[in-house]
Amino acid sequence: MTDEQRWAYLAEGNARQARKRVAADVVVRDTAGRVLLVDPTYKEHWDLPGGMAEANEPPRAAAERELREELGLVTTVGRVLVVDWDGPHGPWDDQLVFVFDGGVLDPVRAAALRVADHELAGFEFVPSTGLQDRLRADMVDRATRALDALRTGVTHYGEHRRGEEDWSHG
Repeated sequence: MTDEQRWAYLAEGNARQARKRVAADVVVRDTAGRVLLVDPTYKEHWDLPGGMAEANEPPRAAAERELREELGLVTTVGRVLVVDWDGPHGPWDDQLVFVFDGGVLDPVRAAALRVADHELAGFEFVPSTGLQDRLRADMVDRATRALDALRTGVTHYGEHRRGEEDWSHG
């Protein structure tokens, strides 16, 4: 097989393989230990800051880009806290969700945050005990596992099929 034939074969296989949507969220805290949440204009519930990766964009770069675009926060995110597979739902195919450690913002950096994108109506630092008041149940679970990963140093993995109450955690 020539190089050209091998590349053609590989390209054909690549074209048939599944394409996963990738979301990249970030857990950012303030010095009081509260968690930064955002209020997307296109969703019913609040969310962790972050968003969808663009084609061929690494999840970490997507998380940093989303923080910069939506909140004017220029930062390097830390380690992966959670990786989840979120099953197909509504019009959406399945996706992989990465949650990164966004660190702790000192009061000056926290005060400098601003809504910089029309996709957000606002943001707020919320105590971890108040997450269930703002987030969907599956996001409360994800955020809680991310906070646990910060405490324990152990990355969490989960699988969630929409419409099912329980997550499968590994």
